[in-house]
Amino acid sequence: MAWDTARTRQLLLDAAVQEYAQYGPVGARMDRIASSAGVNKERIYQYFGNKEQFFGVVLDQELGRLAAAVPLTAELADDLGEYAGRVYDYHAEHPHLVRLMQWEGLQTGDEPVPAEADRTRYYAGKVTALAQAQARGTIAAGEDPAYLLYAVVALTVWWFSVPQIVRMMTAGSDTDSPADRRAALTALVRRIAG
Repeated sequence: MAWDTARTRQLLLDAAVQEYAQYGPVGARMDRIASSAGVNKERIYQYFGNKEQFFGVVLDQELGRLAAAVPLTAELADDLGEYAGRVYDYHAEHPHLVRLMQWEGLQTGDEPVPAEADRTRYYAGKVTALAQAQARGTIAAGEDPAYLLYAVVALTVWWFSVPQIVRMMTAGSDTDSPADRRAALTALVRRIAG
């Protein structure tokens, strides 16, 4: 029977997502990933290289999934609040991605990250979409579109980055369900976007 390389790679990637989200690129253990995937540990090194390289592949995969699930189309650039709401929904369903991004930031600081040029081009496309929405007059033209994008991303993911602070700030609120948070986020982003 032929070895199913694609399936084995995906089993390892799926197991690695949880391992890296929980322990980060330094604390992750290849033996735990292999055991969770039911695959020989040597396959990790064969397919992905070392632990840090594997982390880059995992993060790339997860960012690609977000990009595919919530593209910044012209329609969503025109309604930036709805875009923020959809990104919020994605992170609510996939909270590991914010943790992976945090681990990357803690690990690299201001140093270049894997696939940085590709990721920079991806974000440039989003900035262009916002600039085009500004040119159409569907969002306010007063803000630099790059900073506007950053503000939307920051507002959207902060709920998942520091849930303890959100809990403390909203203590006693009658309207602090996930649906309430999403509604507040979309309204706030719409006001910011003009």
